[in-house]
Amino acid sequence: MLLDELVRTAETVASTRSRLAKVEALAQLLRRLEPGDIPPAVGFLIGRPRQGRVGVGWRGISGAMGDPADEPTLTVAEFDRLLDRLAGTSGSGSEAERGRALGELMSRATEREQDFLARVLLGDVRTGALEGVLTDAIAAASDRPGEVVRRAAMLSGDLGETALLALTGSEEDLAGVGLVVGRPVMPMLAATAASPTAALAGTGKASVEYKLDGARIQVHRSGDDVRIFTRTLADVTHRLPEVVEVVRGMPVRDVILDGETLSLDEEGVPRPFQETMSRFGADAARETKLHPWFFDVLHVDGRDLLEEPLSARIAELERIAPAYRIPGEITDDPEAAERVSRDALAAGQEGVVVKAIGSAYAAGRRGSSWVKVKPVHTYDLVVLACEWGSGRRQGWLSNLHLGALDAEGEFGEPGGYVMVGKTFKGLTDALLTWQTERFQEIEVRRTANTVFVAPTTVVEIAIDGVQRSSRYPGGVALRFARVKRYREDKPPEEADTIQTLRGLLRG
Repeated sequence: MLLDELVRTAETVASTRSRLAKVEALAQLLRRLEPGDIPPAVGFLIGRPRQGRVGVGWRGISGAMGDPADEPTLTVAEFDRLLDRLAGTSGSGSEAERGRALGELMSRATEREQDFLARVLLGDVRTGALEGVLTDAIAAASDRPGEVVRRAAMLSGDLGETALLALTGSEEDLAGVGLVVGRPVMPMLAATAASPTAALAGTGKASVEYKLDGARIQVHRSGDDVRIFTRTLADVTHRLPEVVEVVRGMPVRDVILDGETLSLDEEGVPRPFQETMSRFGADAARETKLHPWFFDVLHVDGRDLLEEPLSARIAELERIAPAYRIPGEITDDPEAAERVSRDALAAGQEGVVVKAIGSAYAAGRRGSSWVKVKPVHTYDLVVLACEWGSGRRQGWLSNLHLGALDAEGEFGEPGGYVMVGKTFKGLTDALLTWQTERFQEIEVRRTANTVFVAPTTVVEIAIDGVQRSSRYPGGVALRFARVKRYREDKPPEEADTIQTLRGLLRG
């Protein structure tokens, strides 16, 4: 298929606020794709190509831009092959080689294709083709039940491969997608509540567990083969050998565990989150030792546990990993839940997660069965731009423009971000240095004082509340916002929504 067909469909989808119209346009495109084009096309539409990041930033893209072609000739397959080439280029001279390869492709691209290619490379595709919309389109194009398609996508962790199976396989093939040890699944997510008492009122009897200030991990073991994945399903096994050894020592042959890992000081108190995340980087130093803690188990020795109640999963976890369970207590007593929360905070953790004891594991979903409670109001927002500093911060990018996710397009494009405030507070010199370098790599345009960036960076912001505001399109502004930390482990589609922040006005 010509890339132009995909780009025009993306433009059509972005131009309408009707979910039904988006689904129909995408379904028509999916029906026309050749089988080999389906997985890459899906990745392009949601701004997450199968190759991941390929080491090309805005400067490299700008340098590769030339006069656009008059007529479309590029195919989806050719763009996919370019990304393979860019991802596989490393070592001395790799930057120049990437530039040559990208320049060759850009010289064959029309103006609209050049813009689309740049957005895919920067992760800035705003077509309104959120995964939920595209999942519905896959169901419509393949005439498969939506719930079956969603389940397959969550358990495979790959929407492109799910689309290929739905469109080229049988309904039985699609329904047969299940847990596979070694293949990561989308993690279950938690809603929020103001207090443990409020959370318990919604869940009923629950496991009230410490919310650790760590990084989410999913660990798969088959025999002696252990693999570790982040919450975005990136494989980080080689960077966490101490976690591998812990899981190899468990009395099982096959297992899938969900949990967190964090760094502790000499007294067992959690170190800052950024010290934990430093171990996930390409140049990670091994001096920072990580300790794994697990709060769920999805599979044990041939037995899938996704649909079993949390009580059964906790019992299995206690059997196979008692020394590595996250602390908590099963209760329906609000006073007990509040006590566990106080204990967690005293231990240096963030708060608690209250989990309905009868709940199944809903991969990839944020429902009411899991509810997190943190005493400080913190929200995960997306950086939209950053202003150059002055005075002592001269030469650094300092003042952040913060956006909340608008999943349904209430205030603009579905999947876009609505600005809700700015902040320069809470930034250390180390963070200022990091963001100055990082944001210029993902720059999409700039003015004299501001660098606008692809909306891919999640930052955790502490606030004292929100207030009504006519300054921003969402009608809400943050009060006393300050940076707590960057969340490199979170994708932007997991950011908090503008609807969540607006709900605080009624709180």
